[in-house]
Amino acid sequence: MTDDTLFKRLTAERDVLSVSQLNARARSLLEDVFPQIWVEGELSNLAKPSSGHLYFSLKDSKAQIRCAFFRQHASRVRMDMRDGLQVRVRGRVSLYEGRGDYQLIVDSMESAGDGALRQAFDALKAKLSEEGLFATERKRPLPVHPKRIGVITSPSGAAVRDIISVFGRRAPFIELIIVPTPVQGREAAPLIVKALQQADRASFDALIVARGGGSLEDLWPFNEEMVARALAACQTPTISAVGHETDVSISDFVADVRAPTPSAAAELLSPDQQAMLQQVERAHRHLHQRMRERLAREQLRLDSLRRRLRHPGERLAQQAQRLDDFELRLKRALRQQLTLLGQRHERLLARLQAQHPGKHLALLRQRLDQFDQRLPRAMTLTMQQRRQRLDNLAQTLHLVSPLATLGRGYSILLDQQGRALRSHADAKPGQRVEARLADGRLALRVEDDLDQPHTLPLLD
Repeated sequence: MTDDTLFKRLTAERDVLSVSQLNARARSLLEDVFPQIWVEGELSNLAKPSSGHLYFSLKDSKAQIRCAFFRQHASRVRMDMRDGLQVRVRGRVSLYEGRGDYQLIVDSMESAGDGALRQAFDALKAKLSEEGLFATERKRPLPVHPKRIGVITSPSGAAVRDIISVFGRRAPFIELIIVPTPVQGREAAPLIVKALQQADRASFDALIVARGGGSLEDLWPFNEEMVARALAACQTPTISAVGHETDVSISDFVADVRAPTPSAAAELLSPDQQAMLQQVERAHRHLHQRMRERLAREQLRLDSLRRRLRHPGERLAQQAQRLDDFELRLKRALRQQLTLLGQRHERLLARLQAQHPGKHLALLRQRLDQFDQRLPRAMTLTMQQRRQRLDNLAQTLHLVSPLATLGRGYSILLDQQGRALRSHADAKPGQRVEARLADGRLALRVEDDLDQPHTLPLLD
């Protein structure tokens, strides 16, 4: 439904409305048309009842509007609200039906000068984030047990008193060094940078940069780029504790740790003395318990060793018994060894007697006698056999011997070299030859060479 339709419908309505119905419809119309807007003006007629809600008027030179700032939203504003203050508020237009008052329901408020500062804050935050000054990996851990801490703050502010109070209560043994510097105003930023550089060279275990709450303009020195870069350049671990819990500054992003308040920063660096004493007491009890357990274990071990430890006389008696046992075993071993050696000696003696030279000579002599008896018979037999064989060979030889031929009337002619003449051509006339007969030899001379063959009669 459009706004024009709503107005036409309301003007065309002929039914009579009650006052509450009219105010309800007017409230609905206003909230639909103006869901949430920003309005800038001057505070006036500021009222602070005990309920915590704030009521005031916002005006300019020509008009004003009533405003209601309820407690759940008003509690987040840390600025000093007073009449005449130029502010910028965010809220929705509504109507208080009980009185028919047209009003603005506020849920946020800032100083009228905060707009430009907020833009500068966002621009610097984006720039430093892109450069990596907010990166988690460059954050350094805080010391667990610091001994010397530098506090960079105003020496007369509430922040330093809160820090000193916390350290005095929790860890009075830690040395606190106040590095004084202005924390508000145009000249504060370069002085804060100088204080940071001096403190970073002073070998502190940690640095706390702190101030109390205030408006964005009051906290602006900690949103300056020079302060942010000085914090990033510190070699000492740093804590930013600027403003109250809802206040956020560039220093909070650059520092190694952000604390919501100065007191919280002091608590981060100050170990609770009571907690430490309780921890020491727990450690003492634990150590005492461990010592009792260790002593019990050692007592059990001592008892076990005591049971194992025996009197030297008993040990000597046991050793004497062992010595007697060894002696008996040695004697048995010697007897067994002698028995084995005796048996071996008997076996060797039997073998030696079996292989005695006299017995061997007797056997050889017996064999020699046998050979002596067999030799004549063998020789006679062998001579007979060989004589018989010789007779046979002689008879055979006689049969084929030329002497037998010669005995039948033949002769053999031999030349002077003793070679047999086999042909008449082997003899020449006048040559001397020898005729071999069965019973002797004849010296002959060839008279003539006859070529005609002659037939010789066969001889017996």
